[in-house]
Amino acid sequence: MFLKTTFVLLAVAFAAAEGTQSGVPIPLNSPVALTKVDGTFDHHRAIVQTYNTRNKHRQNLVNLERNVGRAGFNKGVEIKAYPSSPSLDKRQGLPLADEDGSAWTGTVAIGSNAQNFTIKFDTGSSDLWVPNAHGCMGCGGHKSYDSRKSKTSQPQNGTFQIEYDDGSTVSGPIFKDTVTISGAKAINQTFSASTEISSSFRGGPFDGVLGLASQALSNLAEVRFSSHTAMPCVFNASSWKPPFVQTAFAQQAIPKNEFSLKLASHGAELLLGGTNPKLFKGAIEFHPVNASTGFWQIGGGSILQGGKAVVSGFESIVDSGTSFIFGPADQVKEFYDSIPGSQLFDEENGLYSYPCTGKTVFKVAFQWGGQAWAISPKDFNLGETLAGSGQCVGAISGVDIGLGDNVWQLGGSFMKNVYTVFSFANNAVGFAALK
Repeated sequence: MFLKTTFVLLAVAFAAAEGTQSGVPIPLNSPVALTKVDGTFDHHRAIVQTYNTRNKHRQNLVNLERNVGRAGFNKGVEIKAYPSSPSLDKRQGLPLADEDGSAWTGTVAIGSNAQNFTIKFDTGSSDLWVPNAHGCMGCGGHKSYDSRKSKTSQPQNGTFQIEYDDGSTVSGPIFKDTVTISGAKAINQTFSASTEISSSFRGGPFDGVLGLASQALSNLAEVRFSSHTAMPCVFNASSWKPPFVQTAFAQQAIPKNEFSLKLASHGAELLLGGTNPKLFKGAIEFHPVNASTGFWQIGGGSILQGGKAVVSGFESIVDSGTSFIFGPADQVKEFYDSIPGSQLFDEENGLYSYPCTGKTVFKVAFQWGGQAWAISPKDFNLGETLAGSGQCVGAISGVDIGLGDNVWQLGGSFMKNVYTVFSFANNAVGFAALK
């Protein structure tokens, strides 16, 4: 993804894939909803998810600057101080270790002896990490990788590390080993077996994370510095540590250098190396990726309400690692102003509520020059502010998560309404209608 520098704003629609499935399917477990069983909004879990998203992208920007320089930054990006941990009064005792409602998980095996892990698949990051069986702090209750039990394990130079504002980290040594997902094997795949796990992950339902974005965001990259400026240089592709999909394709373990996602409460699927025509209909509308950022980022976006564009011309990052749709505060306010009866619910976290009794009718969609991709009322509605209030919290949040002045992030609330194809081969993201 990082090799191509041209960026075209026009969307191109390609014919739907052939009638038979290509690639390797992986069934996914859906995350915990942000709506409680009584129909009210889980405010505390949402705060934690926003915090985790901010922290993830701060680390992404640190990695991006190290790997390719600031030329990869969107306009207005600066690496800010660590986001503050959610305050206790807002969390009311909810530990950061609790599932934040963002994890689409599946099974991944590592090593010659197939050590199985429950892994969160994340299109908004690049690296694979799991707990280490030897000396791991905070790994209790999670499955861990034992390099001594795998005949194909190879220790590597360097250390993997993600830092958090409370001083905790996800960190540990780097290895190469065989990684297998539903029979697709990537030999000598680079990953970290972490010896320290942040409190953000300790009580979660997954053992580790497998990133599906460009290696430009990787914490595992071999960095070379200029002897003149002591700054990171852009270096040859041979220095990168490619993510699983690219490794598997290079080794002919999957047929295409792409993957696709259907996110749903039931029947969610990640497909490696192609698309599953049984899950979508019609053409796939592809949009070129802004390759320099490292993200699955496309330009020329608009948000529509009632069929009319409210805000246009923004960048969009497609990120399965969050339930929310995040946008700049002023643009999100403009959107909610178009919905009668909407009001600010949580200013710090950019959350709004709107009338949800059925009397207020509105339609939300995103568009990139082609089809308008609607969000169902069910996926937009995160639950009532209070039981019987008639006001529900919307899935679009106006909070700065550090990605730039004119950048939106589209998470699960959007992705559950489309079939999404991510093509490394064509530097493109495609959307198709679900069956």
